[in-house]
This record gives sequence, C-alpha cells and structure tokens, in this order.
Amino acid sequence: MAEDKNTQKGREVMAEGLRRDIDENLKRVFESALDPEIPDRFKDLLAQLKARGTSR
Repeated sequence: MAEDKNTQKGREVMAEGLRRDIDENLKRVFESALDPEIPDRFKDLLAQLKARGTSR
C-alpha cells in the first residue's frame, strides 16, 4: 500500500511539472504573438525619418 501512495505522489508531482511546462510554453507563444518583431527594413526607415526630422 505504501508503494501505491508513493506511485500516486510521483504521478502527481510529474503531472504538476508537466502543467507548469505547458503553462510556460503557452505564455511564451502568446507573448511572442502580442509583441511581434519589427522588421529591420522598418527600423531603418524610422531611423531615416528621425534623422531627416532633426536635420531641418
């Protein structure tokens, strides 16, 4: 019976770790979708516009 309790406890610990890993991965996916990377081309254009605005 002690072995059954240990086995059950081990499964619960593993399941909790799995849930935590899934939560962390989902958060990363959603955060990356909400904060998309600005393409270098647009960054260059913004820098050119900013430089043009300060030179006037």
